[in-house]
Amino acid sequence: MLRIRTPRPVLAAVALTVSLTACTAQAASGPAGTGAPAADASKSPPAKVTVVDPAAGAPVTVTATGGTISRVKVVDAEGGSLAGRAASGGTRWVSDRKAAPGTKYTVEVTSRTADGKESTTRSSFETAEADKVNKVTLAPGKNTTVGIAHPVSIVFDLPVTKKADVEKQLKVTTSNATEGSWGWVKDYSGRDRADWRPRDYWKPGTKVTLEANLNGTDSGGGWFVRDYRTGFTIGAAQIVKVDLDRHKLTLDKDGRTVRTIPVSGGTPGGDKRSWRGTAVLMAKEGTINMNSETVGLGDAYDKMVDYSMRLTWSGMYAHAAPWNAAYFGNANKSSGCIGMSDANAASFYGAVNVGDPFEITGKDTKGTVAEGNGYGAWNLSWEQWKKKSALA
Repeated sequence: MLRIRTPRPVLAAVALTVSLTACTAQAASGPAGTGAPAADASKSPPAKVTVVDPAAGAPVTVTATGGTISRVKVVDAEGGSLAGRAASGGTRWVSDRKAAPGTKYTVEVTSRTADGKESTTRSSFETAEADKVNKVTLAPGKNTTVGIAHPVSIVFDLPVTKKADVEKQLKVTTSNATEGSWGWVKDYSGRDRADWRPRDYWKPGTKVTLEANLNGTDSGGGWFVRDYRTGFTIGAAQIVKVDLDRHKLTLDKDGRTVRTIPVSGGTPGGDKRSWRGTAVLMAKEGTINMNSETVGLGDAYDKMVDYSMRLTWSGMYAHAAPWNAAYFGNANKSSGCIGMSDANAASFYGAVNVGDPFEITGKDTKGTVAEGNGYGAWNLSWEQWKKKSALA
C-alpha cells in the first residue's frame, strides 16, 4: 500500500570495442633495471618478454622467449594488483582476474635464462572506457543482523544477459558450511536480480560473507568496474504464522509461541485479497503514507499508517489498523494488508526482525508471493530453486 518504487530504465547492451595490441617490454640493462652495464656480455642475452595488451574482460598474458618467467607484478593506478600463475613450463603467465575497462596497468616481469641470468622488464597498457557501467544494490546491508529467511540479494542496474559469467564471480561463504544456491529472478522493478537462498532457513548465529569479484566482467548490458563485499549475521529463529481463515497471527521463537495477535487480512473475492505463501519481512518502515492509487486500488484510502512492516514490493504490509478494530480476530476486511490494533502492532513491531519469514495461509487469497515480489524464493522447492541458477 506504499508508493511503489519506479524502476530505472532498462538500457540496451552496447558492445565495448577496443583495439588489441601486443607490446614487447624493454629489458632493464643491468640488475633490477639500474641502467648499469651488463656484468658479463659473454653470457646469453636476456629472455624476450612480451605482454599482450588485453581487451577489458580478458586476462593479462605474458610470454617469455629464450627463458622462463620468475615473477610478474600487474598493478593498476590505484595500487590494486592482478595475481596470476605461470604455465607452459614457465614461459607463459596468465592473470587470474580479468582486466577492467578504463584502467591503466603497469606490468613488471622478472625472467631468467637457462644459465641463470635474470632481467626485469617494465611496460604499461590501458584498456578502453566502458560505454555502459553496471552497478548493483546489495541486501541485506553490511554488518547487519537479520532473520532466518533473508537471502543474499543482488539487484543489477542494467540487464544481465551473461548470467553464467556473472554468477561465476559471486562467492558466498558461511561460518557453518550452509548449503545454498544462487537463483536468477526478475525483480518487481523489472531489473535482473540474483538471490542466494539456503536450502532451509538459516541457523541462528550464522555469519555470512559475499564476495562479488565483478571488476572487469561484462554483464551483457554493461561492464562492472569494481568489486563488492558485504557481510551479515543471522539472528534469532523467529517465524511469523498468519492464518487468514482463523484471523490470527502467531510469533514463534525458537520453536515456541511467544505471541498471538488477532488480525484482519485482505477482503475476500477481489483485488483486495492478501497474498499467501512465505513472505519475508523486508523493512520496518514505521509511520508512512499509504495511498491506494499507488497499488491500483483507486481512491480507497490515503492515510498515515503506524508500525508499517513491508512484506512485498506490491504493497502488502503488516501494520496498525485501528479503523478496522471491529474485524480483528473475526473477519478479513482490509485492502490486502495484515492489520492489528495499535498496542499489538507496537509490541509486534519491536519483536520482529527484518528477514523474519511470514508463513501466510488462507483459502481466499490472490495467489502465492512471487520470487521477485519481495523475497518469495521460499515458495519454491529446493529442487525448483536450484534450477534457477545460471550454472545448473
